[in-house]
Amino acid sequence: MPITRAELLARLADLGIATTTRDHEAVFTVAESRSVKAVIPGAHSKNLFLKDKKGRIFLVTAEGDAAIDLKAISGVIGASGRVTFGKPELLLDLVGVTPGSVTPFGIVNDTEGRVTVVIDAAMMEHEILNFHPLENTATTSIRREDFVRFLEATGHPPLIVAVSNGKVVFEP
Repeated sequence: MPITRAELLARLADLGIATTTRDHEAVFTVAESRSVKAVIPGAHSKNLFLKDKKGRIFLVTAEGDAAIDLKAISGVIGASGRVTFGKPELLLDLVGVTPGSVTPFGIVNDTEGRVTVVIDAAMMEHEILNFHPLENTATTSIRREDFVRFLEATGHPPLIVAVSNGKVVFEP
């Protein structure tokens, strides 16, 4: 059973990580979240749940307006062949969220370590990062160093590489 928002925030607090969470209307796409971004400072994300031909799973996090070339990303993240989007059932099983609520905080639910977390290097240039706290009706702000510490504490040290570029191939 996936952990709840309250359990996630409690885990962050147990790690000594300070966060701020703001409730808002549900947002399902980057375009819908523009009003949220206007009032919450820091980098806001888009998150891609991807699978390669050998079944490896990747959760890629980049800035909301980043352009990501899905044909080129495979070589950058170490995938075997071209990547495709993972099925919603697999997303729920491994990360504990549904499409529209994808968040790197969901990695806490991957207790078997099947998912590789990839963070776009450009995202890490921001001091404050913003993600859904397992549901798309809120946004949690966290310092980048604390975010990395959280990922490491879950057994998912992130792969931080440049995955965004000028090619507009995927923009939700």
